[in-house]
Amino acid sequence: MAHRPTIMGTRHMVAACQYLAAEAGFKILEAGGNAIDAGVATGIALGVVQPEYVNFAGVAPIIIYSAAEDRVFTIPGLGPWPKAIPRDHFKKNHAGKIPQGIERTVVPAAPDAWISALERFGTMSFGEVAQSAIAFARDGFPVYPLMSEIIAEHEAEYRAFPSNVALYLPKGRPPVPGEVFVQKALAATIQYMADQETAAGQRGRAAGLAAARDAFYRGDIAQAIVKFQKENGGFLSAEDLADYRSGFDAPVETSFGDIRLYACGPWCQGPSLLQALNLLDAGELRGLGHNSPGYLHRITEAVKLAFADREAYFGDPRVIDVPVEALLSRDYARQRRAMLRPDRAWPEMPPAGDPRKLSAQRAHQGAPLVPERAFSAPELDTSHVSVVDRHGNVFAATPSDGSYNAPEIPELGIIPSPRGSQSWGDPDHPSGVAPGKRPRLTPSPAIAMQPGKMKMPFGTPGGDVQTQAMLQVFLNIHVLGMEVQDAVEAPRGASYSYPGSFEPHAYHPGLLNLESRIERSTGDALGRLGHKIGWWPDWTWLAGAVCTVVADLETGVLKGGADPRRPSYAVGL
Repeated sequence: MAHRPTIMGTRHMVAACQYLAAEAGFKILEAGGNAIDAGVATGIALGVVQPEYVNFAGVAPIIIYSAAEDRVFTIPGLGPWPKAIPRDHFKKNHAGKIPQGIERTVVPAAPDAWISALERFGTMSFGEVAQSAIAFARDGFPVYPLMSEIIAEHEAEYRAFPSNVALYLPKGRPPVPGEVFVQKALAATIQYMADQETAAGQRGRAAGLAAARDAFYRGDIAQAIVKFQKENGGFLSAEDLADYRSGFDAPVETSFGDIRLYACGPWCQGPSLLQALNLLDAGELRGLGHNSPGYLHRITEAVKLAFADREAYFGDPRVIDVPVEALLSRDYARQRRAMLRPDRAWPEMPPAGDPRKLSAQRAHQGAPLVPERAFSAPELDTSHVSVVDRHGNVFAATPSDGSYNAPEIPELGIIPSPRGSQSWGDPDHPSGVAPGKRPRLTPSPAIAMQPGKMKMPFGTPGGDVQTQAMLQVFLNIHVLGMEVQDAVEAPRGASYSYPGSFEPHAYHPGLLNLESRIERSTGDALGRLGHKIGWWPDWTWLAGAVCTVVADLETGVLKGGADPRRPSYAVGL
């Protein structure tokens, strides 16, 4: 039994990883905005009310289904490394590591991504959709327990940056639940963009949105960012900011039965979800039974194979050749499926495949992977929003960039994206650092669609756990027939048998963590198959926090699921 009911409606629905942000999106829907307007409003609000995990100047990958065009689009919302950074900078200066701090800054992408979505698919102004976020920043909001916990856990890291202490450690300590958290400088930054839009608005909506973008990337905000970078040893320049456009990309896609699943490209881990699904059989999983040893074993081994290819091939496709079509082909899936053994787990990350039949000579052949002795949670700085509107538009975004691994610019209240933490200091790695190259992102929203029957945006926080949590919830709904909220709340597991996406790219061969609501006998059986079992508590935010909206096109009912592992909520009518 789920702890919460599935939220149902017939007009519109938003599900997000923080309840105030979900409310912000719902207000836009009620005011006549569409899913894109509401999704952007929610996403901007997440950068205010989840400051431990999301930053207004961070990343914001977006995937959209336009009902009018009957097409799926993605907006990468991910900035590149500055043009001035040498490829071998971290190898020469930091022993190949990417340290916390200003040197890991890439071009802030979220503001452009939000505005790009509004320009192409929205109906409202930037100022209208940002109104709730500005109010939450200006007037404050009550600190919730997880926010307090994360800031307290990373107190030493916040203290490493003097500019972060005043905001994130008010009263000289981490904020406690119930205290009001105020971000005056951030409110002024977002309001400045809205004011510039208003000033240009007499020339039309497009001119207003362009003015809001220019305020950040060319105006006073850009000047303050560049000044701070120069004064503190960063590489980001005025040219990097002025030249940035996220643009639009086609999604990658696959089929699972009669469901089409769409994800973002190999600049993030999105294709790994599709690869894992290509390796699984719905009938076999039903026969094994939910969270049985065989069920969890097959899912885990499929993820390992997908992540082996992620490590070998994924990176910025504008810079490197990523064989994504071959990786998602049915022939290749059949080859890889032969490596799944029902009676034995891979004790480490499996070898990468050879989708181009080049004997894997193009795969990354780096230094041997060094296992970590002890597990510690990686940086998990992400959130999510899913929206479906009355017109049939679908929006999903996974904005990110936490606040404890790089310095805040005090007069702006923002931390320009430290997402360089998801590159490798080795310039020869597929996601190695290079000027103008984007890191390999973990945030990866997706949309599933069943023609005439179902539309489903979904996503989650959780770093490398994202693919795994999304996979399990998708299977819970579409293979096992669970109600949406039941599917979100069901106990989960996550493998760590691969190099993590965050610096220092920790590797834990064979490790499979399980929530303790899964039976101990199941863990014992998985151990006999070769998995190294670790036990999480019954409920843990480390297992992700999936949010989704499932639109039943036959009945007209929208069902929202929001994960109680974090302060997520669904709101609809």
